[in-house]
Amino acid sequence: MSKNYIIRSFEESDQSKTLIIFNRFAKESFAVYCEEELQENQFLKLLDNAKIILVIEEKDKVIGFGYISNYKPYPNFSHTGVLTYFILPEYTGKGIGTKLFNQLISKGREIGITNYLAHISSKNVQSLRFHEKLGFEEVGMLKNVAFKFGELIDIIWVQKQFGEQ
Repeated sequence: MSKNYIIRSFEESDQSKTLIIFNRFAKESFAVYCEEELQENQFLKLLDNAKIILVIEEKDKVIGFGYISNYKPYPNFSHTGVLTYFILPEYTGKGIGTKLFNQLISKGREIGITNYLAHISSKNVQSLRFHEKLGFEEVGMLKNVAFKFGELIDIIWVQKQFGEQ
């Protein structure tokens, strides 16, 4: 694994770099639900709900990002966060995703998040395996809720809890 990467807080100057990564996944995989590239204003609306956003950088190149967003906007859900992350395919399988996950969890704990959810396309086998390896359990499935690349996809919800609720 490359030791030349850092995980840091998202900065305004990262917007276009992270959008490029997001749009690559939109066009090439089931990791993003939309098939069309998002415009910057659409992407920023997506990130508006994020409580924490982290960026992975290698030699001044953004290679991935992740964030924790609200599950619901109500205060009584403040201990629950939804995880989302994207790492360029050429950097996966090297432990970087696990390090990003651990940093997100650490930052989440600082603001009281102990319950984590992720929703994953049933066609995104790599992400499903990643979450299973991290100890997430499948807690629900929404069947045939979207079309992508001409196929119906299910959305699988997974959950992991840390500590007392």
